[in-house]
Amino acid sequence: MSQAQIPVAQQACRDEVVRVGASLFLRGYAHSTAGNISLRLDESQGGGFLITPTDACLGQLDPGALAWVSDDGQPLAGERASKTLALHRRIYAAAPQARCVLHTHSTHLVALSLQGVWSEPDILPPITPYQVMKVGHVPHIAYRAPGDAAVADEVAQRIAQARHPLRAVMLERLGPVVWHHSPAQAMALLEELEETARLWLLCSPRPAPLSDARIDELRQRFNAPW
Repeated sequence: MSQAQIPVAQQACRDEVVRVGASLFLRGYAHSTAGNISLRLDESQGGGFLITPTDACLGQLDPGALAWVSDDGQPLAGERASKTLALHRRIYAAAPQARCVLHTHSTHLVALSLQGVWSEPDILPPITPYQVMKVGHVPHIAYRAPGDAAVADEVAQRIAQARHPLRAVMLERLGPVVWHHSPAQAMALLEELEETARLWLLCSPRPAPLSDARIDELRQRFNAPW
């Protein structure tokens, strides 16, 4: 499909992916050519997904070069899709409300993974109210080579088995993958998760988790996913 056939309504989506990528890069949440962004399109925007090209720098994205793929992953326009396309597609299938998926190699989260996470089901204990309210549980996914299809299978399984809706996982030695209803919400979730990891690594001694009573209050007042 030629670039001329890209729906006009899709341009705003392309611009938003570029804006989010630049914001993450400029503020240090992404670096070099690490990381990727995808966005689910509705029918008026042509359907399928937009995803950043393989080995693209999130700080220097070209809206016209973003890969446009069909629901089944077939290329429609743009450059070659990120090698994590299978993972993004499985997340969208397992979490139908998700409209945007972000993956970065954020420094403090990768450092946490290298140092040792709090537990396999939760990489961090619940230490701040906004972590509990905005992020929720974040399981640790054992290391596999970038783009390995087995990672997509495991993440989809974790989403299906979760007691509360999952919005993020941590790929060992690689970084977080988060998803939400919009690019802005996904970016805010990523920021909250990375900053929580930074707080945890900076504190000595380690802070105590919020009590069950305080977490229950956040559930009752804010519908916290914990």
